[in-house]
Amino acid sequence: MSEVLLSARNVEKSYTMGKREPHVLQRVSLEVARGEFLALRGASGAGKSTLLHLFGGLDAPNAGEIWFAGRNLAETSEKELARLRNTKVGFIFQAYHLLPELTAVENVCVPARLARIPAGVAEKRALDLLKRVGLGERVEHKPYELSGGEQQRVAIARALMNEPELILADEPTGNLDSHTGAEIVDLLVNLRAERNTTLIIATHDASVAARAPKTIQLVDGQIQ
Repeated sequence: MSEVLLSARNVEKSYTMGKREPHVLQRVSLEVARGEFLALRGASGAGKSTLLHLFGGLDAPNAGEIWFAGRNLAETSEKELARLRNTKVGFIFQAYHLLPELTAVENVCVPARLARIPAGVAEKRALDLLKRVGLGERVEHKPYELSGGEQQRVAIARALMNEPELILADEPTGNLDSHTGAEIVDLLVNLRAERNTTLIIATHDASVAARAPKTIQLVDGQIQ
């Protein structure tokens, strides 16, 4: 039986919007095994991004529990949560979130700097990762000199920098054309298989979700 890496237990999440408090997630329970590849499907506003943020310790539920590697995140200090986000979780976003003043290799090194990995070790690892994602000739380019697909490859390399146990990808192909998007999904699938990393992709794209062995459908904050 596979070891459970992540679990959501009766999770609820709502946000105050004026006098309203809409529920984004309602009594969501879900387990993800270590090394599993899971797709979260749903329309915009279904709660996919919110669930990823909870899994990655970027936000906390209003009710219920999120467990990561046997640890209840609600009982984890902010310092430990920050360490977990930096060393155990790799985030990939639709908007890339690269630092515009840094080169590709410098962007990839950012998580290593936060983890206080020696500069020489970090740079070598970053260069290796950029080569692995097909950007070996673009390491000194800044984001504005790269295409959308290239920027997303930099973001993937950055997410892998500290060898995380979990990759959370939030609409990673949303800003890309279909051909480039398919290449990005191929890259994520291959890297995940090489490293046995747990991969969760949130997407509204059926073709992206079809690549995952397991798909969870979210509708109005509930698992269908």
